[in-house]
Amino acid sequence: MGLIDTHTHLESFAKRGELPGILSRAKAAGLEAMVTIGTDTDDWTLYRDLAREHAGLVRYTAGLHPCSVEADWAGRVAQLEAYWGRASRPDEPPISTAHPEDSPYPVALGEIGLDRFHLPKEPAEAEQILGWQKAAFAEQLGLARKLGCPVVVHSRGAFAECVEMIDTSGVAWGKVVFHCFTEGPAEMAELTQRGGYGSFTGIITYKTAEAVRAAALAQGLDRLMIETDAPYLTPMPHRGKPNEPAYLKHTAEFCAGVFGVSPERLAEATTRNARQFFSL
Repeated sequence: MGLIDTHTHLESFAKRGELPGILSRAKAAGLEAMVTIGTDTDDWTLYRDLAREHAGLVRYTAGLHPCSVEADWAGRVAQLEAYWGRASRPDEPPISTAHPEDSPYPVALGEIGLDRFHLPKEPAEAEQILGWQKAAFAEQLGLARKLGCPVVVHSRGAFAECVEMIDTSGVAWGKVVFHCFTEGPAEMAELTQRGGYGSFTGIITYKTAEAVRAAALAQGLDRLMIETDAPYLTPMPHRGKPNEPAYLKHTAEFCAGVFGVSPERLAEATTRNARQFFSL
């Protein structure tokens, strides 16, 4: 069984004309599929087109990343529902059901959430932007609840706040994954007791990431998902180079060692979990 990269960003590769090589190397490395993650209006349509052109291999999400949130966030979030084909006539079936080959639908809403790390240093400006982030997150969680779709959460320096907002939203926790999980086992317990998931990047291969490895073990193999977050967070032994989906095999092999299982067992578990979570 092959692997599934549950979180990658193909936009930069596509814009540089590198995508054919990226996809070819991914398949050669044993990837069955990848989920390319929407962050703003300019990549949602690109990713929908890529999902159409590379059916089965590429799936996509649509969402407004917290670092893309500005004063005009509401207008961009208002466009999201159209990507599920339900914007104008909510009583009709989604376009994706009627014509899946013409309008590939997103497999999740995201990535959405809160990011304190990239806020400006000036306190008043930072507070304003964080307020926009919270409003955009709440609005998108409300849409996710309406659609009944999975949610990909970006949380940086704001884990407790994100958990509280998801609790308040009424979104089913079994449809929530915190991508690039870098917290420890205590925070993982907060997710698992609610039914949520954490997904792990190449960070888990880093020497200093003991707490991240402990969190992965606390979640358990039967709930594990892995990702590249390419072109970021390259795993060992390629750390320092741009990441790409093909490098997921290194994270998978390392995780197999962490869990004390064969690479085949690791692939079987993570691929099953990804297919179930995203309905791939």
